[in-house]
Amino acid sequence: MDTLILSRIQFAANISFHILFPTITIAMCWFLLYFKIRHDLSGHPVWMRIYRFWVKIFALTFALGVVSGITMSFQFGTNWPGFMEKVGNIAGPLLGYEVITAFFLEATFLGVMLFGMNRVPNWAHTLATFIVAIGTTLSAFWILSLNSWMQTPDGYEIIDGVVYPLDWWKIIFNASFPYRLMHMLLASGLTAAFLIAGVSAYRLLKKDAKLAPRKSLKSAMAVAAILIPIQVWVGDMHGLNTMEHQPQKIAAIEGVWHTEKGAPLVLFAWPDEATKTNKYAIEVPRLASLILTHDADGEIKGLNEFEGAHPPVKPLFFGFRIMVGIGVLMLLVSWTATWLLRKNREMPVWMLRVQVLMTFSGWVATLAGWYVTEIGRQPWLVSGVLKTAEAVTTVPQQNVALSLAMYLVLYGLLLAAYLQTIFYMARKSTEVEEFSLSELQNQEHTMTTAEHRA
Repeated sequence: MDTLILSRIQFAANISFHILFPTITIAMCWFLLYFKIRHDLSGHPVWMRIYRFWVKIFALTFALGVVSGITMSFQFGTNWPGFMEKVGNIAGPLLGYEVITAFFLEATFLGVMLFGMNRVPNWAHTLATFIVAIGTTLSAFWILSLNSWMQTPDGYEIIDGVVYPLDWWKIIFNASFPYRLMHMLLASGLTAAFLIAGVSAYRLLKKDAKLAPRKSLKSAMAVAAILIPIQVWVGDMHGLNTMEHQPQKIAAIEGVWHTEKGAPLVLFAWPDEATKTNKYAIEVPRLASLILTHDADGEIKGLNEFEGAHPPVKPLFFGFRIMVGIGVLMLLVSWTATWLLRKNREMPVWMLRVQVLMTFSGWVATLAGWYVTEIGRQPWLVSGVLKTAEAVTTVPQQNVALSLAMYLVLYGLLLAAYLQTIFYMARKSTEVEEFSLSELQNQEHTMTTAEHRA
């Protein structure tokens, strides 16, 4: 493989590893704020126990996200020097705002969150949790703004081959930014919800009789059940926006080879770029046009209109279906779990096992969606401005191959350690927490009796 392909694989590996952790922390911090406020309002110790357990996982995840983000930034210089040379006047400030947000806002108040629980007033600790939640969301805001600008650039001019900003409002709030940001924030909410539910279900399967895993599982499933329909609605708007600004990406996602009206929705097929057909296709007539244009006879541009300038079809076609398939599973699991909890107040063992299997389903859906987004921009690095091949380094391919191998080994080890640590903490929590369910029920009974007597 040449330097271009190796560099693309290396960046894909880096960004795939990195995105796993912010996808959790962006929403996890809002869960932590919810647990903290529930404790402040009710005084019930179980909410603080839930907070203490998940804040440790948040800190571990946050640390890995920061470290992997730094190595990813290095690659702009080592593997993609043309990127900063061409669009550095726009990418530099947006990345700088993200770093300022991450290090000066998140990192500062994260210290208060982790170590200030008994050292600062309770209101200050809750405020620190809120500020860290704001900080993680703002970090996502800046990164998604840059990424969206690379998809739908606006507010710039090109002088002597270099991009200069003309209108920062148009740059930051470019055409695809609102949809991309909302889609990512909701994906983060679902990823964190299924992580909390999966680990809590794991604790219950390990015969953890405490109230904490029950409360956290119930909260996570309720959030997921609410977020999934919103994500479907946002995804629909995101699709309409993509069809308007990046029709070649939609054509690849849907496997539409020739422009047609009343296009069918291809549920499954094997896209063949050589013959420009979908083999073994299972289709629903006119449904793709109905979904994408809100008209059963609506027209969808085919890949034939972007000959030589459209993304590879298979990664987008299958990546999109994996993302949607995981989303459907999330919907079924969260709604079924919420219904079972309302009906029986206890989660059956089979559902606990399903939730453990779904612990990292958010990661799978996020990565699949991310590949659709990033590969769908090809062959452009910045749509219509800079091609990927124009930005790559001239470093010999052997050097890139060596660093790629080192990254893959390191990321594999770190990911295995991260997963083992989370489940070790889950198992350990069943041994070290003091309050059991019966103790808490006795405590609640005592408090109720005392109130009656009063």
